[in-house]
Amino acid sequence: MNRMLAIIERELRKFFRSPALMLAAMVFPLVQLVILGNAFGGKITGARMGVVDYDGGPQALRVREAFDSIAANVKTFKAIPYASDKQAAEDVRAGRLDAAVIIPPQFSRQVYAGLNPRLGLVVDNSDQFLSSSLESKMQEVVAALNQPQTLPRVVQSLSLDIVELYPFIDYMKYLLPGSITLAMFVSVMIGGGLLYIDDKARGVHEGFLVTPITKLELVFGLVASGAIKAIMAGLVITVLGSLISGLGVIFHPVILAQLLLMIGATSFAFNAMMFLMMVRIEDPLVPRAMFGILNTLLFFPSGAIYPVHAFPAWLRVLATVDPFTYAVHGFKSALLKQAGFHAIVPDLLYLGILGLVTLTLATRLFKRTL
Repeated sequence: MNRMLAIIERELRKFFRSPALMLAAMVFPLVQLVILGNAFGGKITGARMGVVDYDGGPQALRVREAFDSIAANVKTFKAIPYASDKQAAEDVRAGRLDAAVIIPPQFSRQVYAGLNPRLGLVVDNSDQFLSSSLESKMQEVVAALNQPQTLPRVVQSLSLDIVELYPFIDYMKYLLPGSITLAMFVSVMIGGGLLYIDDKARGVHEGFLVTPITKLELVFGLVASGAIKAIMAGLVITVLGSLISGLGVIFHPVILAQLLLMIGATSFAFNAMMFLMMVRIEDPLVPRAMFGILNTLLFFPSGAIYPVHAFPAWLRVLATVDPFTYAVHGFKSALLKQAGFHAIVPDLLYLGILGLVTLTLATRLFKRTL
């Protein structure tokens, strides 16, 4: 045990003596949370909508008034009058407009005659998020305009009452579980895998081999030291990220206990998995080349930035075995849903079993000789 503690102490001393290493492992994921949380997932506001009114009648006026109401309230888009549909379409193509609405001639007359008049909407669908948001808002406008001004005595249409279980969750809060997981993975990759390979390249590893320390003690010491670094990174990002995102639930004792369990299980699984990947690698350039690939293979399929249900079948299979998926789900259940211990038990079991299996394999593959 003393020999294992000596290894842990050495690794932590080396970690704390490198401020740049601590910055990369703990602060950069927090910066990513702030940047991505504000760059993605926000509501569309201030879009430029060209309006070509070939009718000028009372029903066309209702459409323009609805646009003015949107510009004054939700501010999804503001209406810009245009005289020609060709010019409006050209400006959409050139990026001077985000979309254009065409009110055809005789629009008001067709409305009064019950002839189902149609509005035209020109969108730049090279940006699917913006175009779909504008299309959705226009569908709402059309649905509101279709409502009769005088309701019949017997209403025969269906309605839908939506019950939301949680308050509004903006994208920064949605991204926080993934940022915590990514911060721990970066800490494991930099403070565990890369340092271990660099020690082997500099000959430090040979110094361990001439001591009476056993293979099991050496592996457990290196994995434990890496887990401690990952736990520190996870705690820092969890606390600071929650405060920045406006999540005060981390101060609840039960939620805090769940987060500590998830941080411990995630750090153990990641370090054991990383040690298994690095146990037979000698070239220090290999883990650096693997970093981007591993980040892509593990982080993006986990559901951290986009729902897993939108993935194709083959990518869902990868998400099923991805440890990031279970870490993100566990942190999300604790931070965003406050779903209780039963919600994170499957995640803890998967991460714990993965850590034990990979640690066992890494110990067997570890060479006690040069």
